[in-house]
Amino acid sequence: MILVTGGAGFIGGNFVLDWLAQCDEPVINLDALTYAGNLDTLKSLANDPRHTFVRGDICDRELVGKLLAQHQPRAVINFAAESHVDRSIHGPGDFIQTNIVGTFNLLENVRTYWSGLEHEAKQAFRFLHVSTDEVYGTLGPNDAPFSETHRVEPNSPYSASKAASDHLVRAWHHTYGLPVITTNCSNNYGPYHFPEKLIPLVILNALAGKPLPIYGDGQQIRDWLYVKDHCSAIRRVLAAGRLGETYNVGGWNEKANLDVVHTICAILDELKPKQGTGNREPGAVHAESRVPDSDSQTSYAAQITYVTDRPGHDRRYAIDARKLEQELGWKPAETFETGIRKTVEWYLNNSDWVDNVTSGSYREWVAKQYHNTNS
Repeated sequence: MILVTGGAGFIGGNFVLDWLAQCDEPVINLDALTYAGNLDTLKSLANDPRHTFVRGDICDRELVGKLLAQHQPRAVINFAAESHVDRSIHGPGDFIQTNIVGTFNLLENVRTYWSGLEHEAKQAFRFLHVSTDEVYGTLGPNDAPFSETHRVEPNSPYSASKAASDHLVRAWHHTYGLPVITTNCSNNYGPYHFPEKLIPLVILNALAGKPLPIYGDGQQIRDWLYVKDHCSAIRRVLAAGRLGETYNVGGWNEKANLDVVHTICAILDELKPKQGTGNREPGAVHAESRVPDSDSQTSYAAQITYVTDRPGHDRRYAIDARKLEQELGWKPAETFETGIRKTVEWYLNNSDWVDNVTSGSYREWVAKQYHNTNS
């Protein structure tokens, strides 16, 4: 079996669902269920004997040690992290605690467990650490995408804490021989995404008739990776990745934030037109359209609102994922156009999950974060 940490969050939850859809190997799922953790994501596994959920923190060394001793996993996959840049600016302490101290505690527990394994099990064991492209800093408009050898230059408390965790994982391999692999992914999107991040926030605000907040001029560029593609990459790296190596995982989809928002609005205009738009033929509004042909006030794009840019906002991220493709034969199955349509359709079809996750505390957070708007 495998032990997954952070398996009720966005990427971790998708990974657990994807893993059990692909194979019968059991999963022990450890998650602290902070604001972004949601057991509703795992509802389909409620009676599945292959899935064991444990509520707990990777900082709890006693609990982690017990889980390792009891279940004897062949691999640990670490998704557990605080991951929202805006929250890290307002309160960096939680990021230091979870992403740095938590990773240290997890590494020490795993090192103790791994050291006591018999030779064959010890050789087969893997610790896979899931990280982010944000550790590399920012790129200029003409710079080459981030490769695995790019200098680490984090610019936010979040990315600095993740860079520190990456360094710890690397050090535990070189110092103690712990069999580790690290992945650094680009911006994920897809089902079960907590709606503080750009794509789910825009979808839900659009449907609710609320402003669609765009930082600054909206020209910040990100590489977008459909979450199920990320899951397949992690499975592949776990199966065949070289020990001590880092693999970048990207979608080869560089998009400006403003273009992403216009694409979402165009898909919503097609799939769920606002009242007063009349009847449109399916497909009449394409994802590439920035504003529909009809009156712009009838498009969700009319809700776009520019807000003050956040401090130290990185201008561009781009991932060079050739190493993963060349060594392990992985490449994404989804384009941004196919993936974003699947994502919008998922949110339209899963209102119960959305209603549950958008608690009062979440609404208070959104009000605090986006109170400063510029028309």
